[in-house]
Amino acid sequence: MALQLYDTFSKSKRLFEPIDASNVKMYVCGPTVYDYPHVGNARPVIIFDILFRVLQNIYGENKVTYVRNITDVDDKIIATAKENNEEVNHLTERTINYFHNDTSYVGTLNPTVEPKATDHINEMINMIEVLIKKGFAYESEGNVLFSTSKFDNYGKLSGKNLEDLIAGARVEIESFKKDQSDFVLWKPSKEGEPQWDSPWGKGRPGWHIECSAMSNKYLGNNFDIHGGGQDLIFPHHENEVAQSECANSEIFANYWVHNGFVTVEGNKMAKSEGNFVTINQLKDRYQGEVIRLTMMLTHYRQPLNWTEENLKESKKILDKWYKFISNLKIKTTNSGSISNELLDSLHDDLNTPQAISVLHKIFKNCNDDDQNSIDLFINSAQFIGLMSSDPDDWLNWGKDSSIDEKRLGILIKKRDEARAKGNYDEADAIRSEIENMGIILEDKDGKTSWKLK
Repeated sequence: MALQLYDTFSKSKRLFEPIDASNVKMYVCGPTVYDYPHVGNARPVIIFDILFRVLQNIYGENKVTYVRNITDVDDKIIATAKENNEEVNHLTERTINYFHNDTSYVGTLNPTVEPKATDHINEMINMIEVLIKKGFAYESEGNVLFSTSKFDNYGKLSGKNLEDLIAGARVEIESFKKDQSDFVLWKPSKEGEPQWDSPWGKGRPGWHIECSAMSNKYLGNNFDIHGGGQDLIFPHHENEVAQSECANSEIFANYWVHNGFVTVEGNKMAKSEGNFVTINQLKDRYQGEVIRLTMMLTHYRQPLNWTEENLKESKKILDKWYKFISNLKIKTTNSGSISNELLDSLHDDLNTPQAISVLHKIFKNCNDDDQNSIDLFINSAQFIGLMSSDPDDWLNWGKDSSIDEKRLGILIKKRDEARAKGNYDEADAIRSEIENMGIILEDKDGKTSWKLK
């Protein structure tokens, strides 16, 4: 089955046809680095990682350029640094490390390019100058603003007209704007804020121009896929379209892919509600693949309700799979074929719930003496970032490994002696004592072995 993606712009599922099959191009809005990433941030990271893998599988590992930016200059960043009484660059460097640790934890591939906004100020200034020269932007009181009324198609991505967009958004009333829907491309910096020299004085870029400039540098005027969360459709992506198409006189992105919102236990996530869940908070309780599987059990375009029950269910599924592989004493190295049925599911607009159902079906057909079915299961699971851990490490994860092996050896010997004498009540009592130490005994071929629960 050929790859089909739901395109936000056309509001339809479309056959994916790349501009250049030898270099498929995808841009995804990355993190604004001022705090630990939360589960809502993790959803696009995982979803677009899966799309990246699918594209690589179709077109070739070295024929896909995946750009995921880092916003490291922003009002929230400046406010948080001030609150913490620390330098902005110290905050952003630390938070970028948090983000990278979390993406590694949930098993994502590295993007091809990960540009930082502060490394591309000149590109932003150049694009703003083009917009001014073409009459789409103007300077006012040290600010440079995009004039939305000059772009006839403003609102085409979200499918609303300008009046509806303004009515449905929080538009701050500012005297320096010609129209209140106009948005900032460049703003003057206040004392103590990050600042760069520009034709309009010392200042810093607006949020929207950052992605337009970085995508243009690495992917060109027109590229294949632009992705991000549904919350970015307006105003961020709408404004990207406007400024990019006005500056470059070309269609910006051919396909727009957006993931749905995440709630926590049925409620909107917010620190004030006490339900703000960061990825870092989950690391002591769950392996990263549990987080990944939980995300995949809901289709990416649907709302995802993040619950403890769902995490436990994902953990249960993976434990069952890993226990089977552990008992076979084989390594989970990826080699061989991937299920065509699983690939067809993913080619149908990244239908990950269906892909997981396929994995369940393949697993059900696995048996100890059928290496082909086992290989197909492992390879298919690993293709979507699951079953990549050592099985024994997985099963022993989070358990106390400080076992008193000398004491354990004595208890096993006593149990063996009790069994040999027919004292089964005593043997069972010793077994219970051993199990309370977090250990499972296995009796096979006249010998007793043990492993951690």
